[in-house]
Amino acid sequence: MSAKDNFFKVKHLYNRAGFGISYSDLQKLSKKNIEKIVAGLLKEPKVDDSITLVNGMESKRQMLVQSGLYAKKDLNNEEKKMRQEIVRMQNEVSKDLNIAWVNKMIGTTSPLREKMTLFWHGHFACRSNDPLYAQQLNNIQRTNGLGSFKTLLIEVSKSPAMLQYLNNQQNRKGKPNENFARELMELFTLGRGNYTENDIKESARSFTGWMYDKDGTFIFRQNLHDEAPKTFFGKTGNFDGENIIDLILEKPETATFIARKIYKFFVNDQPNEEHVKELGNHFYASNYQISELIKKMFTADWFYSAENVGTKIKSPVEFLVGLSREFYVTYNKPQILIQLQSSLGQYLFNPPNVAGWPGGQSWIDSSSLMLRMRIPSLVLNDGEIDFSGKADPEDEAVIALNRNATANANNKAKPKSYVNANADWPKFIGTLPKGISPLELSEFLLQPKLNEKIVKMVSDNKGLRSTAVEITSMPEYQLG
Repeated sequence: MSAKDNFFKVKHLYNRAGFGISYSDLQKLSKKNIEKIVAGLLKEPKVDDSITLVNGMESKRQMLVQSGLYAKKDLNNEEKKMRQEIVRMQNEVSKDLNIAWVNKMIGTTSPLREKMTLFWHGHFACRSNDPLYAQQLNNIQRTNGLGSFKTLLIEVSKSPAMLQYLNNQQNRKGKPNENFARELMELFTLGRGNYTENDIKESARSFTGWMYDKDGTFIFRQNLHDEAPKTFFGKTGNFDGENIIDLILEKPETATFIARKIYKFFVNDQPNEEHVKELGNHFYASNYQISELIKKMFTADWFYSAENVGTKIKSPVEFLVGLSREFYVTYNKPQILIQLQSSLGQYLFNPPNVAGWPGGQSWIDSSSLMLRMRIPSLVLNDGEIDFSGKADPEDEAVIALNRNATANANNKAKPKSYVNANADWPKFIGTLPKGISPLELSEFLLQPKLNEKIVKMVSDNKGLRSTAVEITSMPEYQLG
């Protein structure tokens, strides 16, 4: 294979397995074979890279317990104000957590690890109004995201965020709550058609007593667990939650379901069922080792086929993180990252529902495409952005970021905000080879092959900076 062919293969790999790659790193890696590069991507970090922004004392639950307002029903005015202030503080901490994760993705030296965390964040979609629980679940997905799927599944199932979100805290003997049991099979493991309503009922009984205590630690309450025999997938026994998970994993359909979802996220929105089956079989045979599935996918010839290159619409987070990494962007008012996510339709830690973000074509409509195409020039040239008509006024994440509040007050119909970001142009230009042409730079920045219109546009004598801004502002830059 020619060095140029390998150059484009590695570029595609890093675009999908991470959030892009610098030109200088790409040139170095192009001399290696794909197997070695994939092995490098799969390497575990040497230090624990969990997010530790939120500690226990900052959690709303702790504050409310300490203030005595946790379970109180009739509050006087002063208590109401106190409760509102605690909730407001929690919302601020939740926003800080969101920004901390975006910055982690922008700055990470383990891009595949963060990309997998992003995948599992959408797969095990969950909302928690307690930032400590949200952080805990995010770290579970990061720690186990490339390890054993069984361990990941058990840890997610025991997390306070998920137990709370899917009502397993209310699941007790004699009064089973089926919400978690249903989503466990429908969305997290098997998919519809591979279980019965009776399996859901019996699974729910098996998860009775799976709860968390006031400190947010998983606890199995034996006295609330239904110890009578259950029949699940035709087998009868005194099952608990972990037995149910084992029985679910015994079904090859689970491996295929996860393989298909990973294929759609990393390869193509339209799954090739032959390739999905190949991945699913390998995943099942590896005893559900996620890294084995990922390695098989990234080293397959078909992963690099033309129909899989430059054909996926970047999610809002992939787009923002990729742009910020590529041009070494610093956000002087990081809260703008919250507003951009919200306006583009992927506000982290707040999926639309338990099914997560639909992805694919749903990322783009006429107004979000216009906003996406304007963002690069604003981020890279520090401009003003108009959010009118995009943001949900009820979303607490939508915050006003105005450099000139008075001017904005006179123009209420069009709330505007300054991105207030700095791209490190000297650093970006320094990663490029000397004498690189605008055409070669365009080939590097875009995943799809250059069409005649782009070739003509960049062949006019433009500088590298103006070429970069123009190229990133094109619809083709939205494809990864």
